[in-house]
Amino acid sequence: MQKNPNSKFHYLKYNNLEDMLKIMLAASQSAIGINSLLYFINYHNKNIFFIYNSSIGSSLIHYTVVMERPEDKFIQLNKTSGKYEFAEDLGTESHSIYIPILDLETTTLEFPI
Repeated sequence: MQKNPNSKFHYLKYNNLEDMLKIMLAASQSAIGINSLLYFINYHNKNIFFIYNSSIGSSLIHYTVVMERPEDKFIQLNKTSGKYEFAEDLGTESHSIYIPILDLETTTLEFPI
């Protein structure tokens, strides 16, 4: 975990998108049923997917750097295997959750990349 001393955010950087999506998978299967949002931004010429989680007194940013900008609008995440694929539209696969990719233009976050 990296923390900028001037920032109120904690950052967790994942090696790949699949590992980071497991956070969303675990949240979707919890008793509370909290679903995080998945954001995409090109930040300092790096393609970044991130999830923002906030609780009292702490804000956590889960992120990963990917090679290419996503062309599709959703990620289809299989609830049993944890495998994912990009999708243009919502599907009907009952073993999957469909996560919209929110494409940001700017952010005030300062990713430690």
